[in-house]
Amino acid sequence: MHLTIEKYNPDWKKQFEELKQELEKLTAPVYTNIQHIGSTSVEGLSAKPVIDIMIGVNSEQDLDKIPPLLAGRQYVYYEKYNEDMPYRRFFVKLKENPSKWFFPEQINKDDEIPEKLHDHSLRLAHIHVIPTGSEHWLRHIAFRDYLRTHPVVLTEYQKLKEELGKQEWKDGNEYNDAKNDFIQDEEQKAILWYKENNSGN
Repeated sequence: MHLTIEKYNPDWKKQFEELKQELEKLTAPVYTNIQHIGSTSVEGLSAKPVIDIMIGVNSEQDLDKIPPLLAGRQYVYYEKYNEDMPYRRFFVKLKENPSKWFFPEQINKDDEIPEKLHDHSLRLAHIHVIPTGSEHWLRHIAFRDYLRTHPVVLTEYQKLKEELGKQEWKDGNEYNDAKNDFIQDEEQKAILWYKENNSGN
């Protein structure tokens, strides 16, 4: 599959704000901290036009409170990923209800992911639910803020994304794996930088 990588679009920020309002209402029974992450959150950076959103919860005990709150809407819950990433709950928000394309609302451990569900043109957002005190929360926030404040790193990442955007991929996960070495290297720097600059918070 070919992934569409678009130039930065200021509308991505507006889309996030609209999605944030919706998610705040849906998850109101649980404490949440909702953040815009990923490439669409960094001004000037090209990205797949799918908004990455991180919902912070107080603890891992709160993770499983979220799926029932998003059920019956335009979200597909990837329960399948929980075994490999027990610290996270992952959802895709589609442009229509999953039933339009005969998708399940929940993909369980032994389920095959429908081939058409890999089509990013059907997606509005990726939702990552993660405890706010975890290393995974920190690395997402640190990397985002690092890219926003380090133009040389942003330019390097932009070039990498442009190159990868020309290639064909099995799915979005394979594309993400191709960025992994760069991201992991820069994330370590970003975390150190973030801790130094937020030590008083």
